[in-house]
Amino acid sequence: MQALLASPALRPSPSPSPAARSPPPSRGRVALAAFPARARPLRCGPRDTMEALERDEMLNAVELEQWESGKSESGIAACQGIRIRRHGRPAASMAEIEAEMGAPRNILEKIIWDKEIEVAQGLARNPLNEVIESAGKAPPTRDFYGALAAAHKRNGVPALIAEVKKASPSRGVLRENFDPVEIAQAYEKHGAACLSILTDEKYFQGSFENLQKVRKAGVKCPLLCKEFVVDKWQIYYARTMGADAVLLIAAVLTDLDIKYFLRICKELGLTALIEVHDEREMERILAINGVQLIGINNRSLETFIVDTSNTKTLLEKHGNAIREKGILVVGESGLFTPDDVAYVQNAGVSAVLVGESLVKQADPGRAIAGLFGRELVH
Repeated sequence: MQALLASPALRPSPSPSPAARSPPPSRGRVALAAFPARARPLRCGPRDTMEALERDEMLNAVELEQWESGKSESGIAACQGIRIRRHGRPAASMAEIEAEMGAPRNILEKIIWDKEIEVAQGLARNPLNEVIESAGKAPPTRDFYGALAAAHKRNGVPALIAEVKKASPSRGVLRENFDPVEIAQAYEKHGAACLSILTDEKYFQGSFENLQKVRKAGVKCPLLCKEFVVDKWQIYYARTMGADAVLLIAAVLTDLDIKYFLRICKELGLTALIEVHDEREMERILAINGVQLIGINNRSLETFIVDTSNTKTLLEKHGNAIREKGILVVGESGLFTPDDVAYVQNAGVSAVLVGESLVKQADPGRAIAGLFGRELVH
């Protein structure tokens, strides 16, 4: 939540005395005033964010009530079933953070804690106003959703989002001889509808530079920035580096964060792939307007255990609601064979995101035919 309601300054201004306070603010500003005063180096938006979301009818009564009551960000996250804690101290060292909060409880939490610090460093190098200006000058985005829908219709099998991925925390280095442009071009040549470019450096050995290289190489496939988004700066920066879509993880972000980030994506022409892992997250995301893509990750980001039946279980219960909203579902993780793809297709997915089973092969492009059991038309 600090990502959404962060102070626009690196250090908060002194609070006025009760006598000096202005008249009671509007409903949206009450929510902001109720937010506990605390230094938030991650800057995330205008002070009228709540009013903007309310005007767009993206807020509900429960969210307004929670903010007006002064409920803490961690309390709101807990109410939404979010177990990943945020430290909100990007200027502190990890040793200081762990002294206060204890060690991260799982790999995802560790990644997020490091990411908060990393984003603050990125802001220092590339200030938000400059990144926003650059994003506004970027070439038009390519239709990520449309490319997936068209490929699914054309081939009769789930559209492929092929992942350009060098390493992962669970598997280590997947490909020693790693050339992101060469891999991206091979994927496109063999029928990938879209590409996913890992940008996390510490845990996946990716980079925003890889995203930029692939875009500048003339690859026509729409590109997903596969990043652990905790702040709007990352979204604007991804746009400047050539992204057509960004990943938002429900296990990390509150509903209000997601709504605000969706609003930014809409303004930039970006598609948001919102990733869920369980029943609670699916219910949360289906209650949010404007969602186009939902990714069901069969890998627990807390334990890294993979279970492809997760996709079937969630779609058996929520498939009708998803179809009524026109949402396209992406199956993620644990897909290595044509039988795996057929399984999630029968469950109701229209696309799959695959990295490890392709990038580990000698020829990642040709590996696509092996994954689907036939060549894809493109």
